[in-house]
Amino acid sequence: MGDMSNSEFYAKNQRNEGNHAAGFGCSLMELRSLMEMRGTEAVVKLQEDYGGVEGLCTRLKTSPTEGLAGVQGDLDKRKEIFGKNLIPPKKPKTFLQLVWEALQDVTLIILEVAALVSLGLSFYHPPGESSGESCGSAKGAVEGEGEAEAGWIEGAAILLSVVCVVLVTAFNDWSKEKQFRGLQSRIEQEQKFQVVRGSQVIQLPVADILVGDIAQIKYGDLLPADGVLIQGNDLKIDESSLTGESDHVKKSADKDPMLLSGTHVMEGSGRMVVTAVGVNSQTGIIFTLLGAGVEEEEKKEKKVKKQDGAAAMEMQPLKSAEGGEEEKERKKVSIPKKEKSVLQGKLTKLAVQIGKAGLLMSAITVIILVLYFVIDAFIVQKRPWLPECTPIYIQYFVKFFIIGVTVLVVAVPEGLPLAVTISLAYSVKKMMKDNNLVRHLDACETMGNATAICSDKTGTLTTNRMTAVQCYVADVHYKEIPEPGVLPPKSLDLLVNSISINSAYTSKILPPDKECGLPKQVGNKTECGLLGLVLDLKRDYQPIRNQIPEEKLYKVYTFNSVRKSMSTVVKLPDGSFRMYSKGASEIVLKKCNHILNEVGEPRLFRPRDKDEMVKKVIEPMACDGLRTICVAYRDFPSDPEPIWDDENNILSDLTAISIVGIEDPVRPEVPDAIMKCQRAGITVRMVTGDNINTARAIAIKCGIIHPGEDFLCIDGKEFNRRIRNEKGEVEQERIDKVWPKLRVLARSSPTDKHTLVKGIIDSTMVEQRQVVAVTGDGTNDGPALKKADVGFAMGIAGTDVAKEASDIILTDDNFSSIVKAVMWGRNVYDSISKFLQFQLTVNVVAVIVAFTGACVTQDSPLKAVQMLWVNLIMDTFASLALATEPPTEALLKRRPYGRNKPLISSTMTKNILGHAVYQLIIIFILLFIGEKIFDIDSGRNAPLHAPPSEHYTVIFNAFVMMQLFNEINARKIHGERNVFEGIFRNPIFCTIVLGTFGVQIIIVQFGGKPFSCQPLDIEKWMWCVFLGMGELLWGQVMATIPNSKLRFLRRAGQLSQKDELPEEDLNEENEEIDHAERELRRGQILWFRGLNRIQTQIRVVNAFRSSLYEGLEKPDSRTSIHNFMTQPEFRIEDSTPSIPLIDDTDDDSARRRRKYSSQPSSPNKNNNAIDSGINLTIDTSKSAASSSPASPLHSLETSL
Repeated sequence: MGDMSNSEFYAKNQRNEGNHAAGFGCSLMELRSLMEMRGTEAVVKLQEDYGGVEGLCTRLKTSPTEGLAGVQGDLDKRKEIFGKNLIPPKKPKTFLQLVWEALQDVTLIILEVAALVSLGLSFYHPPGESSGESCGSAKGAVEGEGEAEAGWIEGAAILLSVVCVVLVTAFNDWSKEKQFRGLQSRIEQEQKFQVVRGSQVIQLPVADILVGDIAQIKYGDLLPADGVLIQGNDLKIDESSLTGESDHVKKSADKDPMLLSGTHVMEGSGRMVVTAVGVNSQTGIIFTLLGAGVEEEEKKEKKVKKQDGAAAMEMQPLKSAEGGEEEKERKKVSIPKKEKSVLQGKLTKLAVQIGKAGLLMSAITVIILVLYFVIDAFIVQKRPWLPECTPIYIQYFVKFFIIGVTVLVVAVPEGLPLAVTISLAYSVKKMMKDNNLVRHLDACETMGNATAICSDKTGTLTTNRMTAVQCYVADVHYKEIPEPGVLPPKSLDLLVNSISINSAYTSKILPPDKECGLPKQVGNKTECGLLGLVLDLKRDYQPIRNQIPEEKLYKVYTFNSVRKSMSTVVKLPDGSFRMYSKGASEIVLKKCNHILNEVGEPRLFRPRDKDEMVKKVIEPMACDGLRTICVAYRDFPSDPEPIWDDENNILSDLTAISIVGIEDPVRPEVPDAIMKCQRAGITVRMVTGDNINTARAIAIKCGIIHPGEDFLCIDGKEFNRRIRNEKGEVEQERIDKVWPKLRVLARSSPTDKHTLVKGIIDSTMVEQRQVVAVTGDGTNDGPALKKADVGFAMGIAGTDVAKEASDIILTDDNFSSIVKAVMWGRNVYDSISKFLQFQLTVNVVAVIVAFTGACVTQDSPLKAVQMLWVNLIMDTFASLALATEPPTEALLKRRPYGRNKPLISSTMTKNILGHAVYQLIIIFILLFIGEKIFDIDSGRNAPLHAPPSEHYTVIFNAFVMMQLFNEINARKIHGERNVFEGIFRNPIFCTIVLGTFGVQIIIVQFGGKPFSCQPLDIEKWMWCVFLGMGELLWGQVMATIPNSKLRFLRRAGQLSQKDELPEEDLNEENEEIDHAERELRRGQILWFRGLNRIQTQIRVVNAFRSSLYEGLEKPDSRTSIHNFMTQPEFRIEDSTPSIPLIDDTDDDSARRRRKYSSQPSSPNKNNNAIDSGINLTIDTSKSAASSSPASPLHSLETSL
């Protein structure tokens, strides 16, 4: 798609199409070629060919201010000529394709082959009747005439059951695919965009945007189509998804007006005219290159790799409505941490182990059967091998082979993937009702393992309904909003104008939907809070905005995470300029040199006044949990006109008008939800851009921190100071000292959030790797959401960029929905464990029974078809029954399972082995003396096609009954007594258990030859059910045996001693110990270990010295050795997890060390990208006070 070929192509086209596509002044191809231009050449081309943006609008028959008229005929015509804004998705797999995929299963193929061979042989009749006598069936009588005809039944039955299994699997896959597509389309429909039509601003689904539409773009949008900028304020775009360049591109109507679909607005706002949609947009063109719509991820990976450099850059990071799937994929490739979800990893490992064991057992079974037959027939009975007998012998061998394969089929839990899928699909469906829209299936289960949640404050913990409740105007601090008459008219006018003009015009307050409801806030909530203040002062902001429409704003400095303020410049009637500013109070006040007094005149505002203001106004407001915002202004002369791009000079020397305290009340359900999290062993941390006092006040209200606890609340600056070394690089050991106690991180930038998440995930100081969930709504939260194990984006307040990076979207923006997600995640894990416990019991029993039966009686007591039926109940139905258990609150009462805890806990191992023992005893009793008990013919040693015996039918029936009752036992895996609890809350479970029972009756009474069953009378049925019910009693016996008595189980469940007591975050453990007692303990232990530790550390340091230079990027700085010493301390201390390792003293001494080492080493003051001057002075005093010289680390320093 080089520019050259395109311009030729374009020239040809122009000749062909004549310059008007059906009445529009430009054709599809012209617009496409226009959109390939960038920067100044695009501006030139626009001017020359179209007469600028206005000319383009006229040709597209649209108005830059009023948009399309919205007449249906016109819209249809546009759709027809320029296309729809849809990229056609990949065709879903058909049902037959899925059936074919299901058939690829190895065990099924083996079975099919065996069944076909068996069928073929059953139709083959050896010549001559006499030969039957001479070959002699190795055991017992020759089969009767009627039986010979029935020989085909076994093969056919196996084939039939294979068909069943395949259809069930394919259907499951199909419904999963369908659900996923439904989810996808729901996500797509939810994506709306602001468009001007008929001079009304409306929200339009992205798919309905047409060429010629005027779209309003703002911070955080994902552009849905290509367009040309008409007017923009300070617009910066992240085009990395198309160009791979990570720097933000400045866009303006006169320098670079080209906006491309799939790129993100990182700053500013503006309006654009849409010029290309769907497959003709830049994103669409690349998709068509990638092969119609969204190819499978793997193919995409390959294609991307194949393309040469430049093209690859273009395609690689493309995101579509698929929701950044491929981004995810690529991330999985590059970061080993996220390769598989916890559960999948464990399951794959388990399935492989079981498969190997099954293969071994089935191989041994077949070998033993064949050897036994050969030795018995040809050595013991000394028969010759007669050629005409070969088919009969082969039939025997096929029978043995089929027995071997059934052992394998029963051993391999092919229901596992099914159970996982069902459980996940079911959870995802139900989570929709709990306001969790899951975009990546495995996120749901990872959430159950979460150990830390880093949550935003605004909108997640709070209601995101901002209301101004206090203000400071004209030298008076009003605790509630004053009457307008009280304020000096000058101040009031300035305040009202400043708020009305200096806010996005998209922020509005609309009348409530319901009677007596609260007014609706649209747009940025903080601005809505301020506009609410204007209304409370009995003024209206709309007339002021009408007077100065958006086009007339002279210059806008939009809000971003660096400025933390927003300013708008307007030209006054006399030609001079006035700039209105608003922003975080500490930041704006720093830039104020004047303040309006009690009569509304500016007076000097000196540094000491500022300090007083902070103490008397801002801090009290912040401690009430209010967000403080300062509103200010500045006048500029008309001549000479200021240099607007010199931001530092423009945004200084302001005059403060007012400080407004805005309250964002905590959501009523949040404190309870956070308590549940803490009970469940999940640490909740609050990461917010607010001031530290506000943040702390809200954190206390939410219950994130409790007074008197040992925790950290710090702001971004302090956080960075603690985790970076003198070169300003982040060091993991330093983060490890901060994060375990950190609960509130205030005034944090998006990079701080990302650093924190990454630091917690990469931390090795706790045994279990932390699994971190993050919530985010802003564009800048993207990196943190992507880095986290599970990213939650806000459905209402979230920007498209955040949603794109997330795994789960909270449709109601509510923290308590996260707790629901944790519950569902744990439920998935438990469902799988329940299923495993049930499945493995059946596997163990069936394999042992088939194996011993085959070895002792040359025939499996459970026939191939019966095994397949058992397999069907076990796998498919049980996975349905156990995977759809609804979650209970009890799930939140335990700690998360770690990543390294084995799937099968010791309790489960106990249950599996215990129930297996019970079942085996019963079955062997029935097998070897059952005929005497029930006084029936023995079924052992039957000839090849013998009729089914009552004896073996009883065994089969008792086996199935025991499974059914054990399925009820399997509902509880933590050793609970009452297995029936809540059983009626799960109708699927009841239906399946009863249904299986019904089908079993039909099979036994009417199954006959295919199922090798003989009808049983009522007495034998009662016995079978009775033996089955014994399972429930036995379950109670098993629950009584304590795990500690069964030492050997630890090995069986691969539990190491360490896992038995899950290593919680150290700080979690501390919370249970009394504060004072902990101090005491810490003191003693540190004293005892002092010398010990010093010696070890000196040894460690010496050992490390050699490798120091490779290991560290900074060989010259002296502190690197100190840093190294801070690490072994964690290593050694591991043996006593109950002692806090992160202790303030070492934090401070490390800080002091850093000071001593960094000050002389760097002559320039800003060695740390922090105002080191101020910080260091404060800090020396702090650390001198808090670090006792007796602390072992201190002595360590001196000794070194």
